[in-house]
Amino acid sequence: MEEHSFKNTAIVACGTMSPEINHLVKEGFLDTDNIFYTTPGLHQDINELEAQLIKFVEKAKAVARGVIVVYGGKYCYVNPDNPTRLMKNIIEEQGINVTRIEASHCMGMLASDDEMKQITAELAGGEPVWFMTPGWVKFRKKVFKGWDKGLANENFPRHTGGAVVLDGIGYLDQYMGENPEEFLEYCDWMGIPMQAYPITLDRFKGLLTDQLKVLNQKLTS
Repeated sequence: MEEHSFKNTAIVACGTMSPEINHLVKEGFLDTDNIFYTTPGLHQDINELEAQLIKFVEKAKAVARGVIVVYGGKYCYVNPDNPTRLMKNIIEEQGINVTRIEASHCMGMLASDDEMKQITAELAGGEPVWFMTPGWVKFRKKVFKGWDKGLANENFPRHTGGAVVLDGIGYLDQYMGENPEEFLEYCDWMGIPMQAYPITLDRFKGLLTDQLKVLNQKLTS
């Protein structure tokens, strides 16, 4: 496994992160031929999340030397029936050639807590902000599966700073241009305005590279 190449590494990721991952493939940073996506929004169905994750990791191990899982930790997998079972337990059970990027959720893959605090101060004067990634817009029907207007009213309006999309691929501007009515309907459903905050994908690249190094160390020791 070359130090900076993902050629012998497979990626197993939540489908919500597919816009960023596909972008990194196009620009040549992710030079792997093996990427597997679980259905977006499975944080609401943890049994299906675990089943799909294990299934795709098994497929990934069959075609690559190492596997990097692109999933958050405590916010993506919460098991009310077995509270002590965590995402890290699932990953550890898959073997030494499987690792996961260090982040609590997909927003944390794109911006640090401090960066999100700075964005909140800059855009919303410190008012509470609902952060999202482009995948939360693209896969709205799956990410918010089962949410009616009442549930939306319980969650979104208290974020008086509005919704902010951490956008490292220019997705929201394109979405607004191509689907303006759908964009306005989305904002109306949430009951808060939505805007993009342009970022780089440097943090995400760094998290992926960190785990590539971890795999290199494990598999060469």
